[in-house]
Amino acid sequence: MSDNKEKQGQDRKLVAGGEKYEVSYFAKKHGLELKDARRIIDAHGPDRDAADKAAQRFKH
Repeated sequence: MSDNKEKQGQDRKLVAGGEKYEVSYFAKKHGLELKDARRIIDAHGPDRDAADKAAQRFKH
């Protein structure tokens, strides 16, 4: 099922942890393994900003 194109504003601020391509993109973006990316997304919920900040802390 494709993303709803009508929700482009708010939808982009969220990480869809249930979508494999979203987790793969997040992992690649931050240089993480898939399991680590999944753990961060699960811990911080769908808030992309919080997950991005956690990924930065995770790498250091």
